[in-house]
Amino acid sequence: MDILIVGCGDTGRRLAELHRNAGDGVTVTSRSTERCALLAEDGFTSRQLDLDNVNADQPIAAEVVYLLAPPGGSGGHDPRTHNLLQWLDTGTLPRRFVYISTTGVYGDCQGDWVTENRPRNPHSQRASRRAAAEQQLEIWAQQRGVALVILRVPGIYGPGRLPLDRLQRGDPIIRESEAPWSNRIHIDDLASATHLAGSLTQVEAIYNVSDGQPTSMTDYFNRLADTLGLPRPPQVSRAEAEQQLSASMLSFLNESRRIDNRRLLESLGLQLRYPDLTTGLKSCLPVA
Repeated sequence: MDILIVGCGDTGRRLAELHRNAGDGVTVTSRSTERCALLAEDGFTSRQLDLDNVNADQPIAAEVVYLLAPPGGSGGHDPRTHNLLQWLDTGTLPRRFVYISTTGVYGDCQGDWVTENRPRNPHSQRASRRAAAEQQLEIWAQQRGVALVILRVPGIYGPGRLPLDRLQRGDPIIRESEAPWSNRIHIDDLASATHLAGSLTQVEAIYNVSDGQPTSMTDYFNRLADTLGLPRPPQVSRAEAEQQLSASMLSFLNESRRIDNRRLLESLGLQLRYPDLTTGLKSCLPVA
């Protein structure tokens, strides 16, 4: 099977390795020439592709296309997905398209458990762009007979993907009693789920990709500090947080949901390597 990974960052690199180990032909893209060179050194067929300005040769024929690149633009639109789909239309269409989206498309659920059946209701511009991409892909795939799989992903953590700078600076976090629910997935489990979504014969249209163990951002930072032997960050009230935290960090505090991952485990059949933060954070420690 030939596959194409568009936007091959940390997750894409792990996904590419899984496909290569399975004997598949792997082509990866990045907008960065340096990233393409590194991927080529690792033995992958790499190709530079800037989704903000697609000016490329004929698309590479692939049975499965993965889109891992984040949306571009501003507001609630995603021109990058539009540009990619126009480019794919000029070549042989894939039989399946796998898109990594975000659980942010559900919006604020006030702490409710959220399944894949919950309607999209994005609140932030970032999530609105993901929802717009999902809608574009649904229309495109239906019109062309391409099977579409959407993976809705919460916060990703793993080696090299930890907020160490915040901990080392001693930046504050909201106190536990006021912290909303949040969700996570280890990057290796995300790569495995993505691989299954592109490889299995029978798949569903949408999967929540989470470890199924929601906690709070405050708990996450405290556990990370304990794991690394660093001081726990100071806690502030919500009112104080609005004065001290960045707009990006505050946006995560405005939404609360608990992600249900039963479809991921039961239908897709993913066996989580890191089913909770205890096991996941230990994997991030350097090998002695």
